[in-house]
Formats: sequence, C-alpha cells, structure tokens
Amino acid sequence: MMELIKASLPQPKRILFIATRQIGDVLVTTPLIQQARKIWPHAQFHFLGYRGKLDMLKGNPDIQEFIETSDHPGMREYLFLFNRLFQRYDLAFITQPSDRSYIYGLLAAFRKVGVIGGPPQGGLNRSKSNRQNAWKKWICLHTVEIDYFQQHVIIEKLRLLEPFVQEPSNLFINPINVTPPAVEKVSPELCNQLRTDYVVIHPCPLTAYKRWPLTYWQTLISWIAKQGYQVVLSCSPAIQDLELNLDIISLLDEETRNHVINTEGKLNLPQIGTLIRHAAFYVGVDTSTTHLAAACNTKTVALFGPTPPTNFGPWPNGFIGKSPYLLRARVQTVGNVTILQGPGDCVPCRKAGCEDRIDSRSECLDLLDAQQVIDAVRGLLDT
Repeated sequence: MMELIKASLPQPKRILFIATRQIGDVLVTTPLIQQARKIWPHAQFHFLGYRGKLDMLKGNPDIQEFIETSDHPGMREYLFLFNRLFQRYDLAFITQPSDRSYIYGLLAAFRKVGVIGGPPQGGLNRSKSNRQNAWKKWICLHTVEIDYFQQHVIIEKLRLLEPFVQEPSNLFINPINVTPPAVEKVSPELCNQLRTDYVVIHPCPLTAYKRWPLTYWQTLISWIAKQGYQVVLSCSPAIQDLELNLDIISLLDEETRNHVINTEGKLNLPQIGTLIRHAAFYVGVDTSTTHLAAACNTKTVALFGPTPPTNFGPWPNGFIGKSPYLLRARVQTVGNVTILQGPGDCVPCRKAGCEDRIDSRSECLDLLDAQQVIDAVRGLLDT
C-alpha cells in the first residue's frame, strides 16, 4: 500500500478519527482505520466518540488513545475538548456528517476529510443539501457524500482515503474486514450454564420501527430449541430491551424456556462478541450487535425492514468490492451473512417505519414471517 501514497502530501504524525454517533457507526470505521494504518504505519491514531459507544474498539491495536465526550456536552466539557483538541492533529477523518463532528474536526486539525449528508430521497432537496454542506466542503480537502441506497457505509468511509493514494480504485481490490473488539471473558456463572451447541439471538433494536413481532420470536426460538440448540438471548441494559426479552420468554412453554438463557443486559460489547464467536449461529434485527456478529465471522441471519442493506447491511468479512448486497431481495447470502427482507414494493424505504417516526411499526417486518427465518436458519445448518 505504501507505494500508492501521493508523495506530494505531507505525512501526518498524529491522526484523529471522529465518529460521534451510535455503536454500529463506530464499528464500521474499522476498515478505514486498517487501511489508514497501511498508509501511515508510524502515525499515532486517536479516536473521538461518545462516552459508552467506544467499546466496539476495545483492544483495537491501531488506536493509541480514545477521547470520550457526552452526547450533549455542557460548557465545561466543551472547554475541555477545545483545550484537548485545538490544532493537536495533522489530519482529521470526520466519519459522520453532523455539524458537531465537523466542529470537532475544525478544532483538531488544519487538514480534514469528511462525510457529508446527501438528499435523503434520491435527488429531492438537492439544493438544500448543497447549502447545508457548503461550509463543510470549504473546510475540507476532500468530502464523500452519503448515498443512502447505493453506497455502503464501509465504502463511504474508505473513500475518505482517496486524496492520499495514487489509485483510489486500489482501495477496494483486497479483502475488506471489520475488526470486532478484543476477546473478553464472560462470567463463570454464564460459562457454567452454556452447552456446547448454543445460538445467540438479539431481538432488541435501538428503535421500535426495527422490531420483529414477539410471536415470530416465539415460533423461531421454539423451533431452534427442538433442533437441540440452547438459545442465549442478548440485549443491552436499556429497560425496553430487558422488557422485550422478558416478554418473549413469557410466550414460551416451559420445555422451551429450559433451553433459554437470558443475559439480562449484563454483558458488555466485548463479552457479547466473545459469546457470539463460539455460537453455532446468530439471529438478530437491524442493530449494532448484528454487525458485531458478522465481524466475528459467525453465521449471521439479519432481519431487515426499512434500512437498505446496500447502505448498512452487516459487512461479510473478506468481501472484495464495493457492493455486497442487492437493494431488494427476500433472501440474500454473502459470505457468513444472510439478510432477509419483508415483502412490498416500498422495501427498503429508509423511513422510520410506516409512519416515519421512531415508535412506528414497519409492515415489511410484520410480513417477514417466522417460517422464512426458519428456512434461512435451516439453510445455514445444511452448509
């Protein structure tokens, strides 16, 4: 990779990566960080993100320092960040299009590259988008516009390296991998409960419009248990996630419940990764833990509704190229990842459910019946 570097550009000694958003958005920066390390093997890499969201990078060998900030900093924290960041870096990678991320990048480094937002529905609101992005383009030496339907977020991040290499297309000719957090042991109590053949299921999305119906989970878990597998239910410590898993368990008969372990939100992300690494397979909704499962090279079934898999489908490790997935397909398998989508000409719409709000239902997920998921799992077991 070194011979591809543009000799005309000064070589940075300190580089800051900025991802001030959710856990999954942090994880998908790891291919960018890997490629950047090949280009600048001796540079110091620091990472700025929200407090509690950086566990996805725990143990990452390419990052020397983490800088955590609140989702909504107060004046004292802003002053701390100003002193901590101001012109301390030679280069900043702004991996999210938010104004706050760009302000952090502007403070941190003279040279910046960044992701900018695109019009959410194809070509609509193009002029408004251009006005909002004008100042971001002005302060950056290179920007990459989000394409919510036709460009994967992994590719979006890797394209930030385009100005630093002679042949940008060479960024995509080798296998691209997502790096999960380092292995961290789970508690002895959980280890003692685990059988040799177990499956991890994560039913809990961040938002309601990505939920799959409870009775479908009941049907799926009952079928998995009858195949002789133990089922481990994963979730975050959030109250709605804890309640969702308890609601699912309440629907199971006693015999099936004896095959189920509820982790009750007690595992951190590295521990969930450890659990997933040794699972026979994983089933989950469109959420960060599903991306983690794919990164752990575990056979992964992902249930997708409004989200375009072409933009945010879990990356199949080792894939070479820019587009692992089709925009619409009831079933598609690439590498260790199988993505299932519900029916409908509107799928994927990229809206927040049918009512376009976070507490909305999504008809496409309501119509993604349990038998389709069972058939996909059966296919995994046959391979």
